[in-house]
Amino acid sequence: MSRQKEIEQQFEDLVAGCASGNREEQGRLYQFFSSRMFAVCLYYAKDQTDAEDILHDGFMKVFKSIKQYKGTGSLEGWIKRIMINTALERFRKQNYLYSVEEVVEVVEDEGYENIVSSINFQDLIDLIRELSPQYRIVFNLYAVEGHSHKEIADLLEISVGTSKSNLARARKILQEKVKVKFAVPASQNKMVI
Repeated sequence: MSRQKEIEQQFEDLVAGCASGNREEQGRLYQFFSSRMFAVCLYYAKDQTDAEDILHDGFMKVFKSIKQYKGTGSLEGWIKRIMINTALERFRKQNYLYSVEEVVEVVEDEGYENIVSSINFQDLIDLIRELSPQYRIVFNLYAVEGHSHKEIADLLEISVGTSKSNLARARKILQEKVKVKFAVPASQNKMVI
């Protein structure tokens, strides 16, 4: 048996064990995916504690619905989708999403690519986590997950205009935060994010 087939068989056995309620197999699945899924949860959480709650709730849903996983597509992608949906459901319940129709103009200047490219990943994540929940969620769905405004509107039960407005405001806030944190001179105050 090839190494690839062996790995596929191990995942099939792991999923079957989880589907039958085997706690040991559920623990193995959790150990295998929890650190990657925690990183996903951090994108949508206001802090680490919130991310841990989303992760916990998400894995409870994974174990409850793993019988629905048909083996088509990656198991990791299926679990990631559950984590994102869990985070979105949490924010909808907390009424963090407000309908806003005014679209803010975002001025873009290609001269700032070097500033944005010099920001390390953790600094960028920290800045995104400082956004209010409604802006952070829309920004992550659009910029990180690659959803269209129509898809975001459907996921969050908001209008397309609200999605666009929240993204524009998130970008504007991030631009301001980058200017402050990285001391961009006032003469260079336009930036692309």
